[in-house]
Amino acid sequence: MKYVAGLFLALLLPLSPVAQAQAVPAHPPGAAIASAHALATQAGIDIIKQGGNAFDAAVAVSATLSVVEPISSGLGGGGLWLLHDARSGRDVFVDGRETSPASATPGKFLDKHGNLDPERSQNGPWSAGIPGLPAMLVHVAERYGRLPLRQSLAPAIGIARDGFPVYSRLAQAYQVKRSVMDRYPGTRAVFSPNGKPIQAADLFRQPDLAATLQRLANQGFEGFYRGPVARKLVAGVNAQGGQWTLDELAGYRVKERAPIRFRYHEWNITTAPPVSSGGIALAQMLQILEPYDLNAMPEAERVHLVVESMRRAYRDRTFYLGDPDFVQVPQKLLTSADYAAGLRASINPDKATPSALLSGQPTPLEGEETTHFSIIDADGNRVAATQTVNLLFGSGLVPPGTGVLLNDEMDDFALKPGTPNAFGVMGYAANAPKPGKRMLSSMTPTFMESPDKVAVLGTPGGSRIITMVLLGILGYDAGLDAQQVAALPRYHHQWLPDVIEAEPGAISAEATKALQAMGHALDLPPAQAEGGRGSSHVWGNLETVEWDRRSNRLLGGSDPRSEEAQAQTLVLH
Repeated sequence: MKYVAGLFLALLLPLSPVAQAQAVPAHPPGAAIASAHALATQAGIDIIKQGGNAFDAAVAVSATLSVVEPISSGLGGGGLWLLHDARSGRDVFVDGRETSPASATPGKFLDKHGNLDPERSQNGPWSAGIPGLPAMLVHVAERYGRLPLRQSLAPAIGIARDGFPVYSRLAQAYQVKRSVMDRYPGTRAVFSPNGKPIQAADLFRQPDLAATLQRLANQGFEGFYRGPVARKLVAGVNAQGGQWTLDELAGYRVKERAPIRFRYHEWNITTAPPVSSGGIALAQMLQILEPYDLNAMPEAERVHLVVESMRRAYRDRTFYLGDPDFVQVPQKLLTSADYAAGLRASINPDKATPSALLSGQPTPLEGEETTHFSIIDADGNRVAATQTVNLLFGSGLVPPGTGVLLNDEMDDFALKPGTPNAFGVMGYAANAPKPGKRMLSSMTPTFMESPDKVAVLGTPGGSRIITMVLLGILGYDAGLDAQQVAALPRYHHQWLPDVIEAEPGAISAEATKALQAMGHALDLPPAQAEGGRGSSHVWGNLETVEWDRRSNRLLGGSDPRSEEAQAQTLVLH
């Protein structure tokens, strides 16, 4: 069997005669996992075959992605997970977002002229927040899993210890950030062993990371946030000029929050609350679009209305959203159908609304280098999990002896009001750093449920995460299956800059002209702008699984965009 980076696996278990006789089965016929790397998907399936549930599998998938995708996520980062416990019927949002160290006041990120210093906010010790992912793995395993943590972490430990073949995207990405990463002896020891940078097809071993994972497996929270690992993390950060403390690590806590719920057509949507901005934005956009028959509209008219809903949701994101433990978020108002009706009434069906007429400024958004996985098990438990270290390889800093590549999530705070961050976007007081505060995120893990289907979806993609999930929901609503949803062409508008971005094939040449006539500015790939569809300007890595209750089938979709992320389906009887 040839493994590729993007993989969907289905494990089909035999149905009982009672289940076969039911018109609408009570449970899926097996388990399904879609993730961004074959080794991670296989780790999850192996754990389910050992008697684990979706939550044990999620721990295995997450930890394995932390080993094989350091570009995107890892123990030095954080995540936002949406869980559905089939036995109780309960949905819960688990917030493992990083937190701000007490030392990271806004003034620490300014240069001598009072300007934001991107070098400090995006690279090295000051850019890193206190990691949340290890605590999340422990929390989910202990509260929701069936298996001991050491069993669920075993696949990741083995891969870190024994190694895996370096894929070309990993080697190429290291070259992009090598000038930063080579500054730090701990990072060089991992990514340039014996003075030679990792190359495609090399066997990539990470013994220090394996040892850190083993301590986590043996000791749980204490194994990472206290004791030898914690001391090495603090010493490594502080040796490079940062100011972490052992008390900050020991004081980290996972938060459980109530998800956002709303209806769109026949679907019940369950999605991410703050500190994610995604759920509120989805509720606004979909409730604005609710009365329209988008599938029956001409393309230009449909794109116009979807873009206008995006524009309004992203504008509200700027002013109102932040860590709900620190700021008052008017969630009930922003997600109400009446508020959406008011926004809808401001849309001219024939003309673009200039973003300058919607007063305000843009806001910080999640980094491109994120990852997502989706899981359904045979009991009906579900996991939609998005995790990240923010920018490419995060801060670039590995504290010596830990193998842990730290995030650079501090750049997601509004470090200087009205000043662009790494993505050219800005924020204000609701998202300013304070000790222990979580930075605003765009990660949007989501469930969809109708009488006929259950779907789990999410994606990386920077400021485009929310709009990609929106288009995925609209795709399912239009009758597409999981793989078709994962492959949908994408377009995006985030209020400011006032422009529609689009992938090749997302908007036809005819619709492009019509949208321009309405007053929309479009930023299209060169080939598409000339009427072609051959550009490689694509984004995201949407991973989704679907249970079709009518046929009692499990379907999966892995994003085909990456050269090494071609969808593959395996059925194990």
